[in-house]
Amino acid sequence: MGKIKIRDEQKGVIFIALIILIGVAISIVFAFSLKTNTVEDALKEKGIMRTLIVVEDKDSSMLFSSVLIYNPTSNKAALVNLPGYTGAIYQSLGRVDKLEKVYSDAGITAFRNETEKLLGMTIPYYAILTLDSFIKISDYLGGMRVFISEPVDCVSEENERWLLPSGAINLDGDKITTYLHYRLEDETEADVQERYQNAMAAFITGLHDKKFIIFNKENRKRYLDFIQTNLNEEEEITLFEAIADVDAESIIKQTITGSLRRVDGQQLLMPDNNGEFIKEAVKTTTNLLASTDGTLTSRVYVLEIQNGTTTQGLARNTAILFQNASYDVLSPVNAPRNDYEETVIIDHLGNMDVAKIVGDFIHCTNIREATPEEEAESSSLDAGVDFTIILGRDFDGRYVVPSRR
Repeated sequence: MGKIKIRDEQKGVIFIALIILIGVAISIVFAFSLKTNTVEDALKEKGIMRTLIVVEDKDSSMLFSSVLIYNPTSNKAALVNLPGYTGAIYQSLGRVDKLEKVYSDAGITAFRNETEKLLGMTIPYYAILTLDSFIKISDYLGGMRVFISEPVDCVSEENERWLLPSGAINLDGDKITTYLHYRLEDETEADVQERYQNAMAAFITGLHDKKFIIFNKENRKRYLDFIQTNLNEEEEITLFEAIADVDAESIIKQTITGSLRRVDGQQLLMPDNNGEFIKEAVKTTTNLLASTDGTLTSRVYVLEIQNGTTTQGLARNTAILFQNASYDVLSPVNAPRNDYEETVIIDHLGNMDVAKIVGDFIHCTNIREATPEEEAESSSLDAGVDFTIILGRDFDGRYVVPSRR
């Protein structure tokens, strides 16, 4: 049998085919080499991580949502509750409406964008759980542990009886649904929002407590399949492994505060100071979380606020501002005199780094250490004051206004 001769034209075709195959192989290898885990990269940079978490109700509307702000270096975190009835002019809707309407009418991307504007920060990641998924994961975690101050015994609009005992209880299955949906006659919307925030905190605590079970290679897909995110599977695992490391015992809780107004027949929560206050509060909390030495986030700091002016209610209103920024504030009092020209912050703790952060919140740079007499006075108080703020005439109710000389 004679040898098969390959013509020059065939040799050319084979050569071109080999070049194409080699090119495809190189492209595949190059693509895999460029494939990165964006969450892992963020963790390596040791910066603050932010994740928007939404829980949908049975009808796919938003039941509640929060932004988790997390420092993976210290494992400290803050949970910012987003009341669904927060009102604003939402660009995605082109009208004044409730925040929850952005989610139902425009979707998760628009909702995240509006939340970023509301809080004044970028939020790279989001996660969505249906109510059914939230309940199933909570059940897998052994239930959701919350504190209920008084027993619940009421009837829903559908004549369903809601029963929950008081105390620190473990909720599972239908009890979680009851906890998230019951309404008492004397309850305010703020009470309901606090319950939502407690549920989210309990969920994160459950992830922390059972992380060795959840993130076992055999189990993690079962859990994460319940959660919809804007990440690929590998990034999703990395994100939730990081969230599970949160120091669950020291989560800082914040929420949007404001005044209730009736707009187009619905009651809306209009954020304080045209939304600037929540931005400042979140910024302050983020600075606390971002502290490198860990001392700033080791605990909640106790403030005493004194009114050193003749303006009625100045200390009380300022106390509310600091409470909403996650500080522990004693009952406001009057200063020994009412003719303070300048606001002053007295440092009883001996930590100027924290004192400056407290001062930044109200734009106060007049900070000094406590005298021995002031130190003795603060030590006599039950709570132990870390910083005393004496409000002067240069304080306009929100910020210290430097005098023009």
